[in-house]
Amino acid sequence: MTHVEHMQSVSLDDPVPGRQLLVASTGGHLAQLVKWSQLIGSDPDSLWITFKSPQSDSLLQHRRVMYVPYVAPRDFRGAVNALTRMMREIDWKEEAFTAAVTTGAAVGLAALTAARTHHVPAFYFESVSRVNGPSLTGKLASLDPRVHTCCQYQHWAGRRWKYRRSLFDSYETLPKPQVDNPRLFVTLGTIYPYRFDALVDAVLRSGLADSRTVWQLGTTERQGLPGKAVAQMRAAAFEDCARSADVVVTHAGVGTIMHLLEMGIYPVVVPRRAKRHEHIDDHQVQIASLLKSREISAVTEAEELCCDAIIAATKTSVRSASELGPGRDHRRGPVTTSTEFPTSGRTENS
Repeated sequence: MTHVEHMQSVSLDDPVPGRQLLVASTGGHLAQLVKWSQLIGSDPDSLWITFKSPQSDSLLQHRRVMYVPYVAPRDFRGAVNALTRMMREIDWKEEAFTAAVTTGAAVGLAALTAARTHHVPAFYFESVSRVNGPSLTGKLASLDPRVHTCCQYQHWAGRRWKYRRSLFDSYETLPKPQVDNPRLFVTLGTIYPYRFDALVDAVLRSGLADSRTVWQLGTTERQGLPGKAVAQMRAAAFEDCARSADVVVTHAGVGTIMHLLEMGIYPVVVPRRAKRHEHIDDHQVQIASLLKSREISAVTEAEELCCDAIIAATKTSVRSASELGPGRDHRRGPVTTSTEFPTSGRTENS
């Protein structure tokens, strides 16, 4: 897309194409920002700020990246430290950013503060996982009228929130033969410090885990699991495991799910629950409900995951908009907005 074509396809509230400051936490936030960067005209020499991880190393190859120490959700001190580094180490005058764009979380809020201090137009794109309203980061960002805020759900858009279509709108399912003794790939996400033992226990109860099973556990360290267990894996290994499996069982992390859908995989999605201290809140329940309503994933609670549910998921695959042509919503007919989403890029966990 040329500069002129891009400017014709966006509104005046969109980031100006060019060298941008692009900031996000790793996981789903970073995966979505990579997609947005292709849409909003980010130049190749834009500066990315995130945490160092296998996902960021893979997604941001050959790009300019400033790695900052991990900032946990609602970690005020970590966010301040990240802000201090941005203010001190970036030559804001020399960079001459056309916009600062973030999808969250706390490190993104720090970037918006730094950008506004240097009079750089600031944009906050709320995550596709926020179905019923903004996250805490989004609420804080929206308090500053100089920050442009965008959401992916029309029912809660308003004066402060510009609506954009959801990243999950453009998929459909296709049938395939059932596998009665499926090979499993179980991926729990890597968000620190939240464990997800309930999902591990549920997979074990199903009786389907065996020597062929691969587990990506993140912080949920477990001993004696059947098959191979690792904490994290690089992009190529993740893709190999996902493609080799008959079923992928995953938490409801946006980054992971986006990647699996783009690979044509119909995952079994189990949301983390705040009541079990598996995440900071229940936003994964929201995203799981959205996936269920669009029928592009098998969704179940951890206590309800069973052998039959896992085997049933082997009968379905997914196809994305890139295979059917641009501008269509597979479940709702032609898309009425001019916004289209690219479909490339490695994703991980949120």
